[in-house]
Amino acid sequence: MGIELSADDRELRDAVHGWVRRHATSPAIREAVEAKTEVRPLYWQSLADLGMLGLHLPEEFGGGGATLLETAIVAEELGRAMAPGPFLPTVVVSAVLHAAGRTAELVGLADGSVTGAVALQAGSLRIDRNADGLTLAGTSSHILGGQVGDLFLLAADDGGEPTLVVLARDRLNITELPSHDLVRRNAQVEVDGLELADSDVLDLDFRRALDIAATLYAAEAAGLAGWATTTAADYARVRQQFGRPIGQFQGVKHKAARMLSLTEQARVSAWDAARALTPGTADSEASLAAAVAAAVAPEAAFAVTKDCIQILGGIGFTWEHDAHLYLRRAQSLRILLGSTAGWRRRVAALTMDGARRVLRVDLPPEAEVIRAEVRDELAGAVALDGAQRTEYLADRGYTAPHYASPWGKGADAVTQLVIAEELRAAGLEPHDMIIGNWVVPTLLAHGNDEQLDRFVRPSLRGEIRWCQLFSEPGAGSDLAGLSTKATKVDGGWRLRGQKVWTSMARVADWGICLARTDADVPKHKGLSYFLIDVRNSEGLDVRPLREITGEALFNEVFIDDVFVPDDCLVGNPGDGWKLARTTLANERVSLSNDSTLGTGGEALLELAAAMPGGPDDEQLSILGKVLCDAQTGGLMGLRTTMRSLSGGQPGAESSVAKLLGVEHIQQVWEVAMEWTGPASLISGQDRWAPTQQFLGSLAFSIAGGTTNVQLNIIGERLLGLPRDPEPTPAASAAKES
Repeated sequence: MGIELSADDRELRDAVHGWVRRHATSPAIREAVEAKTEVRPLYWQSLADLGMLGLHLPEEFGGGGATLLETAIVAEELGRAMAPGPFLPTVVVSAVLHAAGRTAELVGLADGSVTGAVALQAGSLRIDRNADGLTLAGTSSHILGGQVGDLFLLAADDGGEPTLVVLARDRLNITELPSHDLVRRNAQVEVDGLELADSDVLDLDFRRALDIAATLYAAEAAGLAGWATTTAADYARVRQQFGRPIGQFQGVKHKAARMLSLTEQARVSAWDAARALTPGTADSEASLAAAVAAAVAPEAAFAVTKDCIQILGGIGFTWEHDAHLYLRRAQSLRILLGSTAGWRRRVAALTMDGARRVLRVDLPPEAEVIRAEVRDELAGAVALDGAQRTEYLADRGYTAPHYASPWGKGADAVTQLVIAEELRAAGLEPHDMIIGNWVVPTLLAHGNDEQLDRFVRPSLRGEIRWCQLFSEPGAGSDLAGLSTKATKVDGGWRLRGQKVWTSMARVADWGICLARTDADVPKHKGLSYFLIDVRNSEGLDVRPLREITGEALFNEVFIDDVFVPDDCLVGNPGDGWKLARTTLANERVSLSNDSTLGTGGEALLELAAAMPGGPDDEQLSILGKVLCDAQTGGLMGLRTTMRSLSGGQPGAESSVAKLLGVEHIQQVWEVAMEWTGPASLISGQDRWAPTQQFLGSLAFSIAGGTTNVQLNIIGERLLGLPRDPEPTPAASAAKES
């Protein structure tokens, strides 16, 4: 996975990857490392001939007529390969000049005959304006690509405001610097009263130029992070220590999973920034997307390349391994782009000024035909209310449009999004089945006709409410280890055991229950899936569990010789594990209509706005970090939806979003309590107050599979790390005793 998403994007990525395999080889990289000074690589013209240097430029200037997104895809892939050469500074220079309407140098930058160099920080460079004209004096900051660059884009101070000057190499006194990045090196220029023409000063808002640079820097950072994560996971799968692969140890597995999470944040933020810097996007929205990318991607690449060296161990600390080259590159990008804290404050400031990134997808033309049909059908629901409206929507497939007919509409991804839009527009809300959203798909996949008739439509209408009787005191995330026992009797089964953390048990009509029907087979094969009449079953004792919030939303359920008839066993005995893991191929597709910041992010913004004198720099940095996490979470959901629309399978974003989403919510309310101050320490507050929200959020990393389990899933299913070893007989016996 990478920045690319569409089939055309993947084709471009594959073309660059093929070029990389032929040209950016390990000997080429090592030759660049050992060289006394940087030179333009021999393959530079080959890259230009493929059109990679001018993808984002109009065809009239030798470009490809594409957008910055395509160039970002190339930047990511070249970053992944640590390809020597000034690609990044060259495309930054050409993109900035194009945005400024300056076209004279674009052909040379696109055809490879001119290379670019960039300094985004002014150093001591300043423009002096007097009656005789303009002069430039001072020493630049470090210049990316400065050792081989032909055309220099340099930040300078202009009367207290940052601006950019564009100067050819032959006008500058260039000093090559011993560079932390050994493959792409930096330089510095010093000038003393260099006369400038008006055309030397770029007529473009400095922030716009910085947004363009931030986007492309972020794309390369995503490539660096991708290489480091893949390299660490590949090594952890095969490196043996203490008699097993190190990737089987949770400390290593969880670190690798965290690396993938940071990498996905880098990818989605760079992808979104590149999309935003296209015509039709509001300047404030584009600047926000670029600031998020700048705050997220270089920092992620730096963290992930450090972790890569840690997982590699001693081999990662050697000069011969490339890991340190990636670390040096990531750290250089992060510093040359400007401090992460500064970019986080930029995100906070833009958002407090009202900027928002809107999640949107472009639906195909056939969506309008679907829309007209849906709108006509929903008109009948608008005239109804209460139970009649709910039944109308359910009977016409609107409770779960992705279900097959007659229970749903068999809606594909496009139809589901159109339906959601039209429901919102009409002010209609179909019944939310809550736990039933897990139950009904299982019944549709494995239930018999009688069970479908008895349970599905009443569930869709809201006439049956469900609870889930899975977790036990001795088997939380480890469902296969549960001990509730089901014994076969005439006409059905007798169940005995205890369940815990059962939400909705006091209001549910029916429950789904996993129980052990065979103790003589491997533990996950001896489970069966039952439907229990919670209202009318003798021997069922539901007791509320008071939580740290003071409320009692969860329950413990004692099952004392409860009879379950044969017609309430779903599937066959022993099918329980398979049924519990059931997901239908035609899954629900949704797209939030809210701010990408979520209710928590908006709540923090309100608290910040109410602070006397406003938030200080530290608070702004914290706020920016929280807002970046919120936005990248929303973007992961958007990418998952877009994959569905194109007929693709979910990427890593969906799994990573679950992990990061929980941690984001917990951080939001922890910060909200701190900013609320002593007033947050009053007990018995409204459940929507920050204090209650913080306490309640602690359950999110436990319920439905703990964070540690989620990290295992990411490590094993997405990175291919070995599963945890089965418990030894001695350990199993100790657990049972």
